[in-house]
Amino acid sequence: MAHIRLKTGTATEVRRTLSRVMNMTVNGEIDNKTANTIILGCNAVLSAIRTDDQQKKIDELERILSQTR
Repeated sequence: MAHIRLKTGTATEVRRTLSRVMNMTVNGEIDNKTANTIILGCNAVLSAIRTDDQQKKIDELERILSQTR
């Protein structure tokens, strides 16, 4: 099986990766099991990205709040 390079550093990259995997599956370029594994990984990465984004917002709000006291 050929190596597949997929970007998952940002939510936008994950969305593009999922679209690419979907197209590859429909076109018979990868099997369903491989596609499902990639999709599960993408979902985990996306969850981590969202958590990081939320934490950054919380940290920023806490910084602003501490400056107003």
